This record gives sequence, structure tokens and C-alpha cells, in this order.
Amino acid sequence: MNQLNRPVGVLVDDDQTLYIADWGNHRIVEWKAGATCGRVVAGGNGLGSRADQLNYPHDVIVDKVRDCFLIGDSGNHRVLRWSLRGATSGETIINEGGATFLTMDEQGFLFVTNWLGHEVKRWLPGETQGTVVAGGNGIGSRLNQLNCTRKVFVDRDRSVYVSDGYNNRVMKWVEGAKEGIVVAGGRGSGNSLSQLNFPEGVIVDQFGTVYVADRHNHRIMRWPKGATEGEILVGGIGAGSASNQLNQPIAYLQEILKDHPKYLQDLKEIDIGSRLDLCPNHFHLLHLLNMI
Repeated sequence: MNQLNRPVGVLVDDDQTLYIADWGNHRIVEWKAGATCGRVVAGGNGLGSRADQLNYPHDVIVDKVRDCFLIGDSGNHRVLRWSLRGATSGETIINEGGATFLTMDEQGFLFVTNWLGHEVKRWLPGETQGTVVAGGNGIGSRLNQLNCTRKVFVDRDRSVYVSDGYNNRVMKWVEGAKEGIVVAGGRGSGNSLSQLNFPEGVIVDQFGTVYVADRHNHRIMRWPKGATEGEILVGGIGAGSASNQLNQPIAYLQEILKDHPKYLQDLKEIDIGSRLDLCPNHFHLLHLLNMI
């Protein structure tokens, strides 16, 4: 098994194993570093809503404390817990329309974006009702609103950064805040250095610099803290498969960059041919595996 169908989410474990949300194949794939093929570890039983099936999964993370995967099974509007010990089915832990992308902070709190509710919720272990930490005030473009929440990042201060897709911006919500702060984009859809066009994957370094996958501009952008415009790191010359091009980058390799600070020092030093994106064009990830 050496093919994927529109991979959307990716996790890199401590042993540099990739876990990939293989969206179009309704499964989670494990891919060991250096391997030429992967192994299905969740789903893979066709599209469906049974406990052993997935429906266009968007994201996967690992909860090491509880020894399980957490899967954003967006087509079924749920988050599944799936044991790492060879389980053949999962358990629904959140059953809420629009649950899409996930992240977990250092305290083990789960953050889930909801594109239907235009919000981000924080869930404590065992909690049945999450707490809104960003958005939640209906669809819109005000500072207390979001419009199609995409990927989310949480820093050590528990500030939430969320890609606000149709508002073409990245928002920062300080813990307890009633409204967010625009930290990238927010000047309409476009391809200038002050604009984004449907941002997706986002990560923030210790200095507050925002790195964002600018999907429909086919580029990766870097926005220093307080800047009114960003810098193109990769792509930005149209969609394509050449070594200096991207094709609708969606997933940004958060775990690689977060756990290996050397990549944050100068992202330009990374071999562009190794890919910083997971694109919806049946990309096999072999170059990505070589990078790791």
C-alpha cells in the first residue's frame, strides 16, 4: 500500500512515524520513516458511520497518556478515540456537527474546530460539554466571529490560533478573551503579501511568528509578530508539481516544526523538494518521508 487519496491531516510521532488522515480512502495510515508503503491503523472499511468505519477523516492526533488516536471524523460529525493497540473499531467521544480539526495542549486538553458552528471548543478529558474558546457568535467577520474554522494551534500560554477560512485571516484568541486579534491576513481574499486566500495549516513559534499554509495562493507564508504583511517561504508561483511549487497546501507539519526547533530557525533551509505541504492531488509523500 503506497498510495494516498487526498491526504489532509498528518501527525509525526516521537519515533518519526507518520500518521496520515487519508481523506479520500476513509482511513488512517501509519507510515514508518524510510518505508515505501504504509499500514492502515484505523478505518479502511469503506465509507460509513459504523464504529469500524470513517467518513472523510480530516485529522488525527495521538493521546499518549490514554494510548490512543483521536480522529476528526468530519463526515460523521464526530471525534473518535481509537486504541493504539491494534483496535479494529473506535469509540465516539464527541458527537457534534462540524467537528473537523484537532490539537491537544501540554495539559492534555483537546481543542476541536467546528466549521458548522464557526467556533473552536476546548474539551477536558471525560467532559460531555466543551467550552467555546474562539468564535461561537455565529458566522461573520467581526473580531468575535469566525467563518469556516480550519486548523488550530495552541501555544504554551493557551492562546488559540485558528485559520479563519472564508475571512482569509489567522486569528489569535488569548485565553478568556471575548474576541480575537488578527495576526495574519484579514484584508480580503488576494495574493498580495498582506493577504491570504483560504488559510489552512498554522503554527506559531516562541517569538509569536505565524507560519501558515495559504491554500489557494499555493504558498507557505511567514508573518512576524505585529507585521502587516508576510513573507513567502515556499511556492506562490501558481499551482504545480515542480520543486518550487505547491498545489493547494492544506496540512502544515506542526509536529516536525514544533518538536524540532532547528526548522523554525530558517524554514528556507529545508529542501523545497521534500515538501512542506500535503496536497489534495494524490501525493505519495515519498519525498516527505525522505526528509524525515
